Amino acid sequence: MKAIISCVLLAFWRGLVSGSRSPLNDFQRSEGRELVPTSWNSARVLILPGLTLEDCARRCSHTLDCRAFNYETRRSITCKQLPWVEDGSNAEVKRNVNCDLYEKKVYVRKCIVGKGEDYRGKVFTTKNGHTCQQWWSKFPHDHRWTPTATNGLELNYCRNPDRDRIGPWCYTNDPERRYESCNIPHCKDEVCITCNGEDYRGQVDHTVSGRECQRWDQQYPQQHIYQPEKYPDKSLDDNYCRNPDSSPVPWCYTTDPDMERESCQISKCPAVPKRHLRSSYTTNCFRGRGEDYRGKVNETTGGIACQRWDAQYPHEHPFYPNTYECKGLEENYCRNPDGSEAPWCFTSVPEMRTALCLHIKRCADDIEAEDCYHENGKNYKGVVRKTRKGVICQKWSVNIPHKTKINPGTHPEGNLTENYCRNPDGDQHGPWCYTTDPKTEFDYCAIKQCAGEKVSIIEPAEKVEFNECGKRDDRFVKSILRIVGGRPGNSPWTVSLRDRKGNHFCGGSLVSSKWVISTKQCFSSCYVDLPGYSAMMGTLFRNPSEGEPDRQTIPLTKIVCGPSESQLVMLQLEYSAQFNERVSQICLPPERYIVQNGTYCEIAGWGETQDAGSSLDHPAGGEPSCNAGDLKRVVNFEALLQMTLYSMWLKYQL
Repeated sequence: MKAIISCVLLAFWRGLVSGSRSPLNDFQRSEGRELVPTSWNSARVLILPGLTLEDCARRCSHTLDCRAFNYETRRSITCKQLPWVEDGSNAEVKRNVNCDLYEKKVYVRKCIVGKGEDYRGKVFTTKNGHTCQQWWSKFPHDHRWTPTATNGLELNYCRNPDRDRIGPWCYTNDPERRYESCNIPHCKDEVCITCNGEDYRGQVDHTVSGRECQRWDQQYPQQHIYQPEKYPDKSLDDNYCRNPDSSPVPWCYTTDPDMERESCQISKCPAVPKRHLRSSYTTNCFRGRGEDYRGKVNETTGGIACQRWDAQYPHEHPFYPNTYECKGLEENYCRNPDGSEAPWCFTSVPEMRTALCLHIKRCADDIEAEDCYHENGKNYKGVVRKTRKGVICQKWSVNIPHKTKINPGTHPEGNLTENYCRNPDGDQHGPWCYTTDPKTEFDYCAIKQCAGEKVSIIEPAEKVEFNECGKRDDRFVKSILRIVGGRPGNSPWTVSLRDRKGNHFCGGSLVSSKWVISTKQCFSSCYVDLPGYSAMMGTLFRNPSEGEPDRQTIPLTKIVCGPSESQLVMLQLEYSAQFNERVSQICLPPERYIVQNGTYCEIAGWGETQDAGSSLDHPAGGEPSCNAGDLKRVVNFEALLQMTLYSMWLKYQL
């Protein structure tokens, strides 16, 4: 009885798993390609109009005479089933932007999965060079196999009809040698991986436990962010194992609803002696995201010492040097093993997990401006097409990888041609573009302002009135001192940023009902996953008690980094904060307003007010005098904040 129940449950489980499997898993896709038959073969094409892509794949999978299909989407949806794959004799592949070609994997891949019993390739020589005997022939070796429409015993191609552990084999034309293995490589050995396999482009499509991989271009049974069109440089082809997120090894999402993702078993390449450093490595500056930086800076922008990469204290992490052997994780030097915005490290402070090393200079040849613009560059008509970080611009007329809000249709007068840098919205930072980096929607270009140009500024005024913003409410509490030289009180724009466990990890300021401004130093990169993170406001306490009437906690949904020199980040709230006496936006001066020498500036947040402050955790404020030495930073901060908000409004639709 137990055995019967077990069999029923196993069959049910297999049914669930197979029910999540797409028939497209059997096919290899070639985007924008069409398999065109020769004129004498055109009658063998089966045309099926109106089928969905999955139905077309399902029909082909169940049809013995179908090995590939063209799927046309314009002028009408048409499924064209073909009895061949690309072989140069019956049909040839041509470009067609309105069509995708799908070929059965078993006929096109040059490696085997498992014992290779489904191998349908065209190898016809054995491992020692013997030519294979025709399967229909009984000479020079008699045998029991008869070719049929289903067993794949075509001509004299290597096959494995008896599931032999040696893999595909054949009878040979040598009377002295009856049969021999064809030595066709396993897919896990055909292409080996170096380092952690980020550049792996092989054809393994099963995980280490044997689960079949889910296609990257599908969202079931696992929903995920790695759509191929958004990550064109990651080669997220079909359902092959890849490593788009700098994991220790290539992996994939699985077709098993109970297993979201799993690593793949792929052979490591033999170790190659390190004779010299790669030519792209840098030691005194970094290019791009700094993944090739190999310098010896070992502290964060704020001067905090980095944790050693081979240590797990004070922060546990997965970046073991022996796992990421090509990432240069030596000592406690700043590195970028995961493709973040810039080199970073885990810090030696338990309260701060990671921080960027933004004080490392960017290499001059990485940021050198190639042109110049006048005023704000709205009339710039040059041909620069890369950002200040060296990323190639996305074409204004396309929506991949980013859906454009500003394009030739919305701004016909903006001269938005090709992917040239432009400033159609009059951005104060100058020309910009959408980028080909899926993680960075837009950025400013490697173009400087022409020599002699001056930016207009607002001269100091007698007094700036702030009406549409919060007012500080001083609340003196005996012996509670948290900001050095400051006093406790409620600054209603002050925000406590909370991690997934609800713990405070950084402060911020509310600049509108849906946006908070903070610093890059609080985040490991500009691409951090925010689900579970939140912003708490309307409280005097870093660790408030339950039931505070004015407290609001709102999830964070987006992080946007400002220009590189600002070190600011904008954090979008899931929904608008409700303004009241305890919750309101911060007061901002007019754009480009110059702060006079001697002006008192207020800083609000959670911190020590004395070298040995109280253990309680009220927010507090102080009024340091702004002298000439502080002036540049204050002006840059306020003006840049205003310009950032203006830019974000147009491009992110605040």
